[in-house]
Amino acid sequence: MVSRLMILAFISLFASIITPADAQQNSITFTSSNPDLQTAFSRAKEMALHYKGKPEDPVGPWYESALPPRYAFCMRDVAHQAIPAEALGLTDANKNMFTLFAKNISESKDWCSYWEINRYGKPAPEDYRNDTAFWYNLNANFDIMNACWKLYLWTGDKDYISHPTFKYFHDKSASDYINRWVLQPDSLLTRPAHPNAGAAYNDEDAFHRARGLPSYSEGVPNMKMGIDLVAAIYRGLLSYAAILKENGKTAESKKIEQEAALYQTHIDKHWWDEKENLYNTFYSNKGAFGKNEGETFLFWFSALSDSARKRHTIEHLLNNTWNVENMSYFPYIFYQNGYWDEAAKYMLLLTDPKTERREYPEVSYGVILGFVNGLMGIQPDARYNRVETIYKANNNESCFIENVPLLGTNISVKHQPGSSEFTNNGERKVIWRAQFYGSHNNLVANGRTQKAVVGKDASGKMVSYTDVSVDPQKKVVVSVK
Repeated sequence: MVSRLMILAFISLFASIITPADAQQNSITFTSSNPDLQTAFSRAKEMALHYKGKPEDPVGPWYESALPPRYAFCMRDVAHQAIPAEALGLTDANKNMFTLFAKNISESKDWCSYWEINRYGKPAPEDYRNDTAFWYNLNANFDIMNACWKLYLWTGDKDYISHPTFKYFHDKSASDYINRWVLQPDSLLTRPAHPNAGAAYNDEDAFHRARGLPSYSEGVPNMKMGIDLVAAIYRGLLSYAAILKENGKTAESKKIEQEAALYQTHIDKHWWDEKENLYNTFYSNKGAFGKNEGETFLFWFSALSDSARKRHTIEHLLNNTWNVENMSYFPYIFYQNGYWDEAAKYMLLLTDPKTERREYPEVSYGVILGFVNGLMGIQPDARYNRVETIYKANNNESCFIENVPLLGTNISVKHQPGSSEFTNNGERKVIWRAQFYGSHNNLVANGRTQKAVVGKDASGKMVSYTDVSVDPQKKVVVSVK
């Protein structure tokens, strides 16, 4: 493990080549009646923007999303950091980085892209020698495809789903990539360990051995399949189905959606350990299941259907020790699954100066995601020009987030117990779906009573909402009647 002192030294060196702190002006801010939360947000924002690249870097706009000091971005980290990067105003960087990943997919690499690209616009030498020898985690294509769908929903930028470069990436990832790496649903436990090994394959060469790792968990030898890869394929294909549908290809979308369901069924059928009440996380080349990392991604990719199994898995995450990369997903995961207090505790922990390796770039972005999408419940949907909000807190605190860029506008949201305020700071009308926990017959929008729609959120909690059109430069307050 890289020591905290080494990371701090790397960051000190990195600070000399990145954009200075004045890049934080006119960007997202957060205030709260809870001073600890406010401090956590400030620390996360400062650290995240610390990693923004300089305009003159040859690669173009970018932000650090790999182990410092490589001055690079890797596919897994970027897929995780993309939405908080949007909230931080790094839209140009996202577009550039995702375009580079998409356009570098190639048959000579068996439909992989470059796992990691550096600030010079080159595949990072730490992970790439040539097209036959490089490091690559097979989850990556599906994670990027899912992130592209999320970015479209957040920004409304259709390039992510319909530009020829992205279309080619999505189409090849959902077909030739799966075939080349033997990732069909009925082959997951029988596939060869290295399906694309050539005659020159050398198991002692890490760039041969790791060319197509079947998991994000890199410390398990002789792995045939990781449960996180199965989850990634499931979610990636569902995102691809949504992309096809949005592009008017309804029949193709339905077919891919049915194919995706087979991977979720596979998880339920083969990976649960009844005795331990836990999921196995890998399957070895010796034909045995085992447990290591991987559970985090079952939630990142929303790949679980059984509520009892989800609960057991969350409790296992909460009651064990994990590295900081895994923990960086926890604020999002716990907010999404109804563990709000635990999510908030992790946001404080991950921004505590005493926490080991908190400087890893993914950590600060994970915390920002916890604030924006988690605590404040902000979720735009470009399909309907709509922004959902819901406050996820078990106390009487008030929280106010300002200058969140999305859907071609800029919004601010203030939550208090029983009341939410939405300000459209931009020049484009949006629909605000104001949501509140609990079952309510009516909600009050700017003094006018409106019939509420009642349903449930992803964690099964009762939710009531109403939709309100918010013009540019206007403010609306909705409260529980």
